[in-house]
Amino acid sequence: MTHKIQSKSSFLAGLLMAALLTACSGPAEPPRPLPQPPKVAGQVYLAADSPKKAYIKTARLSLSQHPLLEPLAGKITYNESLTSRISSSVSGRVTGKPVALGTPVQAGSVLLELDSPDVANAEADFAKAQADLMFANHAFNRQQELYAGKAVSRKELEQAQDDLSRASSEVRRAQDRLKNLHIATGQSDGHFALRATVPGIVVERNVTPGTEVRPDLDAPLFVVSDIKSLTVLMEVFEINIGKIKLGQRLSITVPAYPDERFPATVQYISQVLDENTRTVQVRCDLPNPDGRLLPGMYANITVESGPDNKAVMIPLTAVFTEGNADYVFVALDENHYQQRPVKIGLRLKDTAVIAQGLQPGELLVTEGALMLRAEEELETDGGNP
Repeated sequence: MTHKIQSKSSFLAGLLMAALLTACSGPAEPPRPLPQPPKVAGQVYLAADSPKKAYIKTARLSLSQHPLLEPLAGKITYNESLTSRISSSVSGRVTGKPVALGTPVQAGSVLLELDSPDVANAEADFAKAQADLMFANHAFNRQQELYAGKAVSRKELEQAQDDLSRASSEVRRAQDRLKNLHIATGQSDGHFALRATVPGIVVERNVTPGTEVRPDLDAPLFVVSDIKSLTVLMEVFEINIGKIKLGQRLSITVPAYPDERFPATVQYISQVLDENTRTVQVRCDLPNPDGRLLPGMYANITVESGPDNKAVMIPLTAVFTEGNADYVFVALDENHYQQRPVKIGLRLKDTAVIAQGLQPGELLVTEGALMLRAEEELETDGGNP
């Protein structure tokens, strides 16, 4: 019994001693926080496991050719160097069936045929001129013989010679008329063939079988053009004309193929300024090997810089504006971002050409810049990232 009482006393004494030790040592210390990087104005640090990083996208910057101007409006037309608007030089009625639209033709191909009184008259004039020449030649030879026998005077001989010269001139005139009409000198049927003057495709036709045609019609009977090569017309404001050079490369887009770009080259810059619009017309060669581009289409034209004139281009999603200045964020490392002022040389629909503030090789924040800006304000105000 005495042994049990002593054991219980020893246990209670141990508990009392433990409680006294606990009371003397005080409460347990909390875990110390990890050291934070120093706060620097214009810089943002995100924790490696921050969920905000999922909203940030970056891209490595590089130099590239860039637009010199905002896109210009233009219109696709025929290449006039490869286009012929063909009308009839004589009056007449169409016989047979004219060449159909879309028909490939070569220079000299017959487009339509006419029964033409004008051609009949030209043929008759040539035949008459030939007959008159024969008669004048015979008369001159006879006068020479008579003059040699002193049967006629010299004046009569000279008159015969003059008649022969006039007859020869009339034959040449009638012959040239037939030649201009592309009519053989032996032809005498009043028939006229209208021919193509350049190779290409029949892209317009304003005549039908049986039509009466005249040289003074307003519209050409046919338009033949090589549509493998077209022209783009654009109007450039005088303030920008110094940025356009002969041989300069352009990029063309059309509504029919919005995701494709077609190359063009500046061919001609007008020497006349339109005083009403203050613009200068520029003509550009536009290759069209597959024939998908059509005359009459509207086009958006981008004037590209030269191969040696390159700059950094960034998406506008990377830019935010405060006051009168533009800013972006650059990623210094995986968790460290720096705000950077930039100077924009040309602001387009969804991209910007940077004139100052960024260098190739830097890692640009293309999405999430506004979130980083808000985070920077929190850090500046003493909030927790």
